[in-house]
Amino acid sequence: MLPGFALILALLGGCAVGPDFVRPEPAVPASYTRDGDTARTAPGDGVSQSFLEGATLPADWWRMFGSAALDGAMTRALAGNPTLQAAQANLRQSEAAMRAGAGVFYPQLDAAAGATRQAASPVRFGQAGPGTVFNLFSLSATVSYTLDLFGLNRRTVEALSAQVDLQRQTLGAAYLALTGNLVNTVVAQAGYAAQIQSTTELAALVREQVEITRAQVQAGTTAHASELSLAVQLAALEATLPALRQKLEQADHLEATLSGQYPAEGEPVAVTLETLRLPADIPRLLPAELVRRRPDVLLAEAQLHIASAEVGVATAAMFPAITLSAGYGRESLEIGTLLGGGSAVWSLGAGLTAPLFHGGELYYRRQAALAQMEAAQAGYRQVVLAAFGQVADALRALEHDGELVEATRHGRDLAHEALQEILANFQGGTAGYLQVLVADAQFHQADIGYLQARTQRLQDTVALFLALGGGWDASAEYPNSRSGLPHRDGAIQPMSSSDSASYPAITSNSSSSIALCRSL
Repeated sequence: MLPGFALILALLGGCAVGPDFVRPEPAVPASYTRDGDTARTAPGDGVSQSFLEGATLPADWWRMFGSAALDGAMTRALAGNPTLQAAQANLRQSEAAMRAGAGVFYPQLDAAAGATRQAASPVRFGQAGPGTVFNLFSLSATVSYTLDLFGLNRRTVEALSAQVDLQRQTLGAAYLALTGNLVNTVVAQAGYAAQIQSTTELAALVREQVEITRAQVQAGTTAHASELSLAVQLAALEATLPALRQKLEQADHLEATLSGQYPAEGEPVAVTLETLRLPADIPRLLPAELVRRRPDVLLAEAQLHIASAEVGVATAAMFPAITLSAGYGRESLEIGTLLGGGSAVWSLGAGLTAPLFHGGELYYRRQAALAQMEAAQAGYRQVVLAAFGQVADALRALEHDGELVEATRHGRDLAHEALQEILANFQGGTAGYLQVLVADAQFHQADIGYLQARTQRLQDTVALFLALGGGWDASAEYPNSRSGLPHRDGAIQPMSSSDSASYPAITSNSSSSIALCRSL
């Protein structure tokens, strides 16, 4: 009978009630967009962006823009951003909490020593007489171990382990937000600076037109309405400059704070649109791979894992708990005889605690955990849908950006050609200077539209990189959380074998134990 009882205990020792977490495998479409994903965009400004199907974005994807100044700004931001540092610290905290929680898998051993002076009265034993004063010296050690029969401890540590995954993906989301915001900010700085320069030159041209037209009005050769029309145009142009300068300054301030600096300390990144290279070959993950690369999807998966483990915790709390304990020690009236014979004390026992009636508390805690798991499942599906929506938006945006850049470049080239002809006519005496100013103003207006289209194309490229996960390597167990994430080669450092070996296993001990618990 004893062997059979031992077998049952062995099976129960590997039993963990509640659902076993299964990583979601969402059924995703074969393409991101309804009409299928194109292999390349329309050529814009002589560059057609090609999509490399199934390729993986590098962790240091910003280097694809070919700007050493941008690379330097990113290095400073990764080293000094407080949000990233907080996420790194939270990851270390969750790892420490998980290792602390895993201590329940081992016996708890404690030691105690004491020396007391006591006065004992015989009255409490029903005898008369004077009391006795004596010294009592003690030395003892105790060991206790909780049998995890129904997996309460394992499910608890499973939840803590999933919390580590959640913090790791929170770090990934912070990394993604930082790198994306910084690159977008630098692109915006370059775009605003170029627009300010072109708008300032355009305003100077219109101002000169106003002055020439005013002189013609005073000479009686031109109607006053022509002067007013140009003055209105000049006022509108001058009104755009303060807003552009404000946006540029805000971008400068944001770039400084992203790098962990005060706005007064930061130096704007020396980048222009001409020094930013548009990536021509863009890695595009397969749709099935997207859910394994985006930190927000992996974070939602970790939340689902936590919710699943919490159902197990709530279920296991409804079952008995058994604790084994043993103790050995010495007690003596004199310290000199504490280690001598006849002073030994010992204990050996087992305790069982079983919930009988808690007013429905345990039942409804489990119902709450089940509802939370359903909410996490729905939340995961929503995050996946949003991720695919962002990729689809970014892909379509790049397709239209190529067309827009090409159209604005063509308009700019036509305006430049018209300006050259007017200049030739002016030099030949067949066109007036005012006509030159008008043609030059038209060229600058076309140039502003072209600059805006180029800036938008760069930012939409960044948006696609972020939508595809921003190079975050979900298979890397542990990024270097103390000195910035990417190293010089852009790789993210995995957890060392010594670190991973210190984690106790949270899996069931045998297939038999899994089958035994399946119905609980």
